[in-house]
This record gives sequence, structure tokens and C-alpha cells, in this order.
Amino acid sequence: MSSSNELDKLIRALQIQPGIGQRSAMRIAYHLLERRRQDAVELGQILISAMHNIKLCQCCRNYCDYEVCNICQNPERHNRQLCIVESPSDVAAIEQSNNYFGLYFVLHGHLSPIDGIGPQELGLPELDQLLSQEQFDEIILATNPTIEGDATASFIAAMAAKHHIKSISKIASGVPLGGGIDNVDQKTLASSLLNRRPFAQ
Repeated sequence: MSSSNELDKLIRALQIQPGIGQRSAMRIAYHLLERRRQDAVELGQILISAMHNIKLCQCCRNYCDYEVCNICQNPERHNRQLCIVESPSDVAAIEQSNNYFGLYFVLHGHLSPIDGIGPQELGLPELDQLLSQEQFDEIILATNPTIEGDATASFIAAMAAKHHIKSISKIASGVPLGGGIDNVDQKTLASSLLNRRPFAQ
């Protein structure tokens, strides 16, 4: 506990970030107070604006400023190819690899019954409706290589097969077991996309 209640509140608030413990939060708080007060005020305003204005795309569930994101609105995207990912950060990582030009669907997680995360929480009814309305030639399952990610991929593959989609593939190895797509370097991720394989149900 410091000599300032406001400082204690700031340190606690900074710890909501992943990987930021009490000591790191204290260093950040003191740095902002000593050298970056105006920048911190601007950061606070940006955070408030972002929390109020960033929404989910009505088509793919990625983060965006409008009802439909820039990727879904882009007429140059391959609209018969759909890549299914666990998080918006996975979309950013795949886009940076410059090897995929189709559309996305973002789950915002993976199936985890023990945590109360089922198909409804992942938007799978919306995905099912999308698959019934649009004619996709290929579904790319880019869930993380974890037990939960693989279970989620299997569930979605069965759903896609029901809609007679020609090709259901999974990104290739290169993404480490138990790792996250958004933590993989661009070259490895590009190779994983290019060498994707048919998904075996």
C-alpha cells in the first residue's frame, strides 16, 4: 500500500492486463506519474472511446468501428473461402502473413463445457446460419492446437459437412502444440496456411 489511495487504485487497475503483476504495475504507474502524465490522460480517453465504440462485425464477429468490418466489405476478398479462428488477434496474425485473402468467422474462444462455454457462447448458431446462406467452397479451421481447440474444430467440421461444403481443411503443423496462433511468427503461420491439410473427422 502506498501513501496515496489514488495510486493504489491505479496500480490495481493496471493489473487487469495479462502478464502484469503488482511489481510491473507499480513500475508503470510511477513511470506515468513521473514522465508521461499527459500521455496517460490521452490513453485514458482512448480507452474510454474504444470501450464504447468498438463493436463486433455483424458478419464475422471481428472487432470493428461500424456494423460491418473492412474485411467483410472488401469486394476483392475471396468470398467462397472462410477461415474460422478463436480470437480477433488470430485474424490480425493471419492478415500479417499475407497468405490468406478470404473471409473470417471469429469464435471469441473455444468449446469448454467446464467453463460454461458452449456453441451458443461461440456464435455457432450464427455460423450455422452463415454456412446455410452462403456458398463456401472451403472452410479453413484455424483453431489453436490445444485439446479444446481441436474439439472445437471437430464440432465445426461436422457442422460444415452437414452443409455439403467441398473442402474442410485445418492449418498445418508449425503452430506449436498448446500454443496460440497470434504468437506464431509470420513465416511459420504463412507456411501453415499454405500447407493446410484436409480435416479428418
